[in-house]
Amino acid sequence: MRAPDFWQNDNGIARLLEPAGLIYGAITARRMARAKPYKASQPVICVGNLTAGGSGKTPLAASIASRLSDQGRSPAILIRGYGGSMAGPVRVSGNTHTVEEVGDEALLHARYVPTWVARQRSAAAPLAIAAGADVLVMDDGHQHPSLAKDLSLVVVNGYTGFGNGRIIPAGPLRESIVGGLARADAVVVMGEDQHNLAPRLAQTKPVLKANLVYGPEWQSLRGQRVVAFAGIGGPDRFLNSLEAVGARVVAFHPFGDHYGYAAADIQPMLDEAYEVGALAVTTDKDAVRLDPDQRQQVNVLTIKAMWEDESALDQLLDKALARG
Repeated sequence: MRAPDFWQNDNGIARLLEPAGLIYGAITARRMARAKPYKASQPVICVGNLTAGGSGKTPLAASIASRLSDQGRSPAILIRGYGGSMAGPVRVSGNTHTVEEVGDEALLHARYVPTWVARQRSAAAPLAIAAGADVLVMDDGHQHPSLAKDLSLVVVNGYTGFGNGRIIPAGPLRESIVGGLARADAVVVMGEDQHNLAPRLAQTKPVLKANLVYGPEWQSLRGQRVVAFAGIGGPDRFLNSLEAVGARVVAFHPFGDHYGYAAADIQPMLDEAYEVGALAVTTDKDAVRLDPDQRQQVNVLTIKAMWEDESALDQLLDKALARG
């Protein structure tokens, strides 16, 4: 589903739903307080957030795993596998598993690093370690208390911030800001800080900054007419990215995050692109959800996370690895 517009505004609908949000928040707080997390034999680094929807967790988790690999470590990704049917724990294979089984994000990670899908991440941790991992990176899981963390990073989307500051369904928050930040070791502001969050958050937590940068294929899109589509958290950001690299967007079709594409969804957009002499373009996260035949007809713009201060990240990682 797409995030409702009122999540960004303190309006009548949000205030009407606030009691339900307070109940949701109380349940989450109670669950976190009562948890008895499993302590893994190797360090655990969690990349999570406080809001529903896209904040950049997956590219940040991927960048941390890549950085650890460059330092000689053997990381594994632990992920819920949102949108997939498998509860796990199961090691993801890009050759045998489908997006319907393990979700899109797990397939993206599995291209580069051993990846385990598990609704209960504590069940996957010993299996990943037995398979050779010496550090575990959780993609999401700040509100998942079954596994003890040695480093908890909370990612905040610099464009949307904390929205209207209310809890689901009244707003985008999964839990209260105060409660969520209390369990965080540091905050990562992703993208342009349009809400001036960093100075305020830095009063209580270390704040890192990161941005999403485009893959090399952006050069082939510059000046091209494109029909674009995206089913991610905040699909308008993909539209902005295409315009930023110089693509001429003649049509844009947004879908809900993790939307399960059918061939009937894609073919009209392919036909539209053909009729107007444009390229069909989507994200790498969307591409893994396409039928293989249709995927070949769609151009993909990849992204990755770039840290503004890598030394600050390394200091946090070193402390976590020492604690683990």
